[in-house]
Amino acid sequence: MTDTAPPADDPIPRLSPDSATADNVAALTALFPSIVTDGRIDIDALRQLLGATVEDGDERYGLNWRGKRAARAFALTPGTGTLRPDRDGSVDWDGTRNLMIEGDNLEVLKLLRRSYARQVKLIYIDPPYNTGNDFVYPDDYRDTLAQYERLTGQRGQDGTALTTNTEANGRFHTDWLNMMYPRLMLARDLLRDDGAIFISCDDNEESNVIRLCDELFGEANFVARFVVQTNPRGRSLDRFVAKTFEYLICYASDSSRPAIHMVAKNDAAMAAYNLTDDRGRYRLIELRNRNPVFDRRNRPNLYFPIYAGADGGAVSLEP
Repeated sequence: MTDTAPPADDPIPRLSPDSATADNVAALTALFPSIVTDGRIDIDALRQLLGATVEDGDERYGLNWRGKRAARAFALTPGTGTLRPDRDGSVDWDGTRNLMIEGDNLEVLKLLRRSYARQVKLIYIDPPYNTGNDFVYPDDYRDTLAQYERLTGQRGQDGTALTTNTEANGRFHTDWLNMMYPRLMLARDLLRDDGAIFISCDDNEESNVIRLCDELFGEANFVARFVVQTNPRGRSLDRFVAKTFEYLICYASDSSRPAIHMVAKNDAAMAAYNLTDDRGRYRLIELRNRNPVFDRRNRPNLYFPIYAGADGGAVSLEP
């Protein structure tokens, strides 16, 4: 990637330079015009308008780590690269409607934000898992693609010093969080109102992924934490227990919008849904155990006598 002018057939339309901060200021100004003083935001005036909803003091609920402020600021800086088409390496260049972009994902996300802010329906991210010994954190995310590949071991060993994220460095989670935070900020800016994001992770950072997304996408927009079986025999690298699964975390851009749709059932399955209301077809199911395997005869331990006390209370005793 370079900062030279884009070619005429650049597949990504070039708009004005990144304006994430300007967009945020414009949104605040539209809601609270009185907080703008001489072209600047008056934080004290905004605090007064928000009243008791503002959290004061150093102690507050949230996820904090060393470098978080810098990671947030870095996400707001404009991208300096340029996307160049590769016609020779492409298939059906004139007819395809798809794009595959190769490069450092942070820089690419910044470039996409220029033209696709609030336009993406679905984002799936499979970030490097924080295993402690196989992920490299480059100090400069603005490196060229070739340099990035050398740093991450994708090209030959040339003696470049690599900084791995080991537990011994004392910042096992911090380095990973600093890598993820700006990328998720940019992903949020790309999602449209009825969009959704899916993030793969494992036990090492699963709780932190949820905390990050609660902050960036909003706790109310949490959809689900899916358990995905990835290896029926279990991973050999796990300690004590060979885990067979990973997680897929899903957040909606706006949970009030229909970001996640149900998959339509086939005709045979829908035949049982013989009732209809203003929300669609439905069926009635009795609220009882319909499995004949479990009844009082073969599972007596599922039944407990209940004795009413003199004071109206009830006590359940095991059989």
